[in-house]
Amino acid sequence: MKPAIRNALRTGTVLLVFAVVGTALLALTHERTDPIITASQQAEKTALLNQVFPAARYDNDLLASQRSVPADDLLGTRQPSALWIARRGGQFAGVVLEAVAPDGYSGDIALLIGIDDAGTVTGVRVTAHRETPGLGDYIDRAKSMWIDQFTGTSLLAPKDRGWNVKKDGGHFDARAGATITPRAVVKAVKRALDYYARHRAAWAGPETLSP
Repeated sequence: MKPAIRNALRTGTVLLVFAVVGTALLALTHERTDPIITASQQAEKTALLNQVFPAARYDNDLLASQRSVPADDLLGTRQPSALWIARRGGQFAGVVLEAVAPDGYSGDIALLIGIDDAGTVTGVRVTAHRETPGLGDYIDRAKSMWIDQFTGTSLLAPKDRGWNVKKDGGHFDARAGATITPRAVVKAVKRALDYYARHRAAWAGPETLSP
């Protein structure tokens, strides 16, 4: 066999061994780290859900209760979104909804909204937005406590016109010069409460176990 051919075969064999060993190491690393990564992601998701629906108000596995709901104008969604059903002692305690305010100053504002069994907001968080830094981004809980004013509200408190910013004669504060963003969020939370009122009966039934 010619030296050139032997060298090519030797090089190919070495590369093959490296590829097999590398693949095996990657598979082993993935097998060992994937559960850790998954657990970390679940912990982060649970922590976020607990910001809008306090852990003391439910005792079921909230993550496992996730359902997919169709796109709906009241939720501002254009594709299926997620919903989590909270229960305490087997009884319906409320839900956490994904919603979108589609009319923010810079586009969609993604929201997570907790609503208890009585139809009262337990918390709201902005999960994604492109609002102007330093102007409209105060809706983000990391930037200010503005979003906290929704906690404790419902379709009856405030009533009707109260579901506006104060500049428009409503209940909710908004910073001067940056009212488009809060208007969008106020409308989105109100619509989510309307959605909840329409669908509550479907979620409040007895818990069903998967076969």
